[in-house]
Amino acid sequence: MEYRNAPIDRNAARTIGAAIRDRRRGLGLTLKAFAEGSGLSIPFLSQVERNLASPSLLSLEAIAQALGVDVGYFVSVPNPGQIMRRADEHERIDLGSSVVYERLSGRHPERKMEALRLVVPPGLAAPTIHREGEGFWYILSGSLEMNVGKKKFVLNAGDSAHFDQRHPYGVRNIGTDEVRMIWVGTPAIFKD
Repeated sequence: MEYRNAPIDRNAARTIGAAIRDRRRGLGLTLKAFAEGSGLSIPFLSQVERNLASPSLLSLEAIAQALGVDVGYFVSVPNPGQIMRRADEHERIDLGSSVVYERLSGRHPERKMEALRLVVPPGLAAPTIHREGEGFWYILSGSLEMNVGKKKFVLNAGDSAHFDQRHPYGVRNIGTDEVRMIWVGTPAIFKD
């Protein structure tokens, strides 16, 4: 039985439901396993995740315990260190490549997208790849030749491309200068 004596604000519940679902899925828990761990019913938890029901504080405590977090995980505003990065705090990611990757994304664990600043050396050609999710590229400087499927085009400073990365794509720096660009994509690819 779920107690409804101390409901959470309805607007807050909209974000709480998604956070609960994302955390559960991230842990690889089925609704059945989640219900067993929390002592709450499957229908109730399903409604909470879909924002059709608001958990009481007691229910939220049981949910948090089953998901291995404290209640604040669902109701606290992230601290500034999880949300922003200062210009001198960009994290370099070493992939053993001549391309420089710097993370611009925040540090919160449930992020669904990644933002990187890339520096691509002159003449570099990346192999054609594909992956799940979307990609958004914004060219800060230089010229980047891009092919998506059988289409080929050149992106110059100020140009952008937004595409489904399930289609094969490749790039090549066709200029004599570095290409500096911003890449934003889903899902997040580098976990802390």
